[in-house]
Amino acid sequence: MNKSQLVEAVASGAGISKADAARAVDALLANIQIEVKKGQRVTIPGFGKFERRSRRARTARNPRTGATIKVAATKVPAFKAGVGFKNVVSGKAPAPAAPKAAAKPAARPAAAKPAARKPAAKKAAPKKAAPKKAAAPKKKAPARKPAAKKTAARKR
Repeated sequence: MNKSQLVEAVASGAGISKADAARAVDALLANIQIEVKKGQRVTIPGFGKFERRSRRARTARNPRTGATIKVAATKVPAFKAGVGFKNVVSGKAPAPAAPKAAAKPAARPAAAKPAARKPAAKKAAPKKAAPKKAAAPKKKAPARKPAAKKTAARKR
């Protein structure tokens, strides 16, 4: 699932427009990032916690040259899944049912008159691949001159 699919699922689950759902998802992600950057934990009970972890400085090796490289200390984001989330993923607990959207007004029934069908649109013929260039004829080696005939020397 990508972000647009998540926004669509939130919109249908909460019965709100996609634009409102997109703003909600963006606000949630932005607030998690801001708090984790500050070094705060963001805990969502039953789901998990987001936190910042520190990595010490270390030395590593360039696999191509074998040279040692100093890697600076850094801070990285981390997520630890909660018990409820782990149980759903492992199959120990059922997945929560997606909330149903608010009932939308029923669509008007179609008119009784038969709909005129449009003829199927003609598809453009696929472009023909450009013919492969004929390989240049192999150059032949220059013809060999026949070896000069050797004649026996005349005796006088």
